[in-house]
Amino acid sequence: MDCAQLTAEDFADKPFDFLVIGGGTAGLAVAARLSEHSGLTVGVLEAGAPAVGNSAVDFPGLAGHGLGSDLDWKFRTVPQPGLGGREAQWARGKVVGGSSALNYMTWNRASKHDYDEWGELGNEAWGWDDLLPFFKKSETFHPASVGEQKTFPVGSHDGIVGSNGPVQVAYPNEFSASHEFWHDTLNSVGIDTNDAHLAGSNVGVWTSLVSVDPRSATRSYAATAYHHPNASRPNLVVLSGAEVREILLLRGDGSEEWQAKGVRFSHGGSEFSAFASREIIVSAGTVQSPQILELSGIGGSAALSAAGIPVKVDNPNVGENLQDHLTTTLVFEVDPSLHTPDDLNVEATFAAASDEYTKSRTGPLTTVPVSMAYVPVTKVTPPDILSSIFSSLPSPKGPSDASPAVSRDTLFRRKYTSPLSHSIGHIEYVFDLGNWGPDFTPDPSGTKKYGSMLQILQYPFSRGSIHIRPSHASQSLVDGLAIDPGYFSGQNGHLDLEIALHGYRFAEKICSSEPLKGIIRGMVSPTPEEASDEGKLRKWLRRVMVTDWHPVGTCAMGGKAGAQGGVVDERLRVYGVKGLRVVDASVMPLQISAHLQATVYAIAEKAAHMILEDAGFSGE
Repeated sequence: MDCAQLTAEDFADKPFDFLVIGGGTAGLAVAARLSEHSGLTVGVLEAGAPAVGNSAVDFPGLAGHGLGSDLDWKFRTVPQPGLGGREAQWARGKVVGGSSALNYMTWNRASKHDYDEWGELGNEAWGWDDLLPFFKKSETFHPASVGEQKTFPVGSHDGIVGSNGPVQVAYPNEFSASHEFWHDTLNSVGIDTNDAHLAGSNVGVWTSLVSVDPRSATRSYAATAYHHPNASRPNLVVLSGAEVREILLLRGDGSEEWQAKGVRFSHGGSEFSAFASREIIVSAGTVQSPQILELSGIGGSAALSAAGIPVKVDNPNVGENLQDHLTTTLVFEVDPSLHTPDDLNVEATFAAASDEYTKSRTGPLTTVPVSMAYVPVTKVTPPDILSSIFSSLPSPKGPSDASPAVSRDTLFRRKYTSPLSHSIGHIEYVFDLGNWGPDFTPDPSGTKKYGSMLQILQYPFSRGSIHIRPSHASQSLVDGLAIDPGYFSGQNGHLDLEIALHGYRFAEKICSSEPLKGIIRGMVSPTPEEASDEGKLRKWLRRVMVTDWHPVGTCAMGGKAGAQGGVVDERLRVYGVKGLRVVDASVMPLQISAHLQATVYAIAEKAAHMILEDAGFSGE
């Protein structure tokens, strides 16, 4: 049933087999797969509205324009000591399709090691080989044209990509003017081209795939891929504008085990309840899945008691283990003859670009950042300095220690201090034209053009948490949440600053190398004075560091440690509650070296398979 035609009363009165909380990247994928079985009725509750026909979502060249709009929850972190007390903006999609409607459409996968480590923690069937079929199931790969293959190094990805999945994946038909210099420049500084970056190693320089349908030159995201083609199914119901306040947990006669039976939600100023006979599936994302669990009495007793919520399932891991990618943006003045995305801010230029896009699906509104490189930390930091940086790390305990924290920490430490450190991408570099600097103000004359280099720490030591505030009841869902990523803070967070500093020096090296150097006129952020002084450079890093919108881990799989080390088991079932699962990036126990969306779709596809299997539908 179309989400625009459904009333909250209709939704509340309808009997469901499954209720999905969150109509975003994972939620719509799970719902679509479950509803393939006509005997199952699936309901989805999404807080945002549909974005049908919204150019900020549909046009690839307008990526980022939805951030800070009504399509965004517009979260903010608590003040971050590591960022000089600054609050950081945290964008999350509040729209049918979730953050897949707001992201920059990058489509990649992490290292094989990253996923295999989930399995090493005791999460059975979560390694690379287990996930690959579900990566492929989610996607339809459109090979590059002959012209593209001749112009830029692109991969055919034979045997490792899907050909019949909902999400359309391709190389753009047109590229930023700076992309022609990318591969040669990175090769000149010792980074080899990797044409098989989806095959288990993303280390190297490559041209990224994007989640864009090349037939229409529009974004392919959860709403257009999973929901719109299936919206006419009578057993799939999506209610937009619905904010879930609580999962309704009940106990049967004589039973001490809680069971999820329904949800309480608000819609249009009124409250409603809806019920499911089989399961409740929480797909509200790394930020709001722990929030919803805590509002329902599932979480640490300290956080729940402070918020005045009766503890039903005491699990202090809810909302903990928060891991994010840390991003720093260098801004350069570039050749003024180049066309950049900033040109679209000029009304006449945008009108011309929009006209071209409408008529022929060509031009600036089709381009997306695709100049990517993933680099091992050993490439950017001399061995003696690297050894010095990590000399302060505490030695991990022996493998016989069953503590879940030790297990995760041991695997994480291995990424930096073992031979593995030479073969995984610790730092991502992205170059594109335009000013991406979070605090850089361009020259007011409008005569200067800019380019930006992003350096993104993939495996940060910083750890944080997300919990409801004691005052949550008197606040909105946004204001009632304390997001604390702990940037550059905590026991080892200071190491992220050191890695970022050396990563910055390597970024300088890239941008001062030919042929990319030929279009760069000079650095503007940081200023030459800031760049030349290590103390000032550290202050600049603290001032400009932002999220890359890739938070994970707040409802992590516990593996061999069970409820002592996580929130869900390897089948994504919440410990201590029957009929309740979490399906989104929050279940990832360790951060990965990749943009998240392809992995989240794979998690959702695998989850749907497990749910159907557990419900006895695996053979259909």
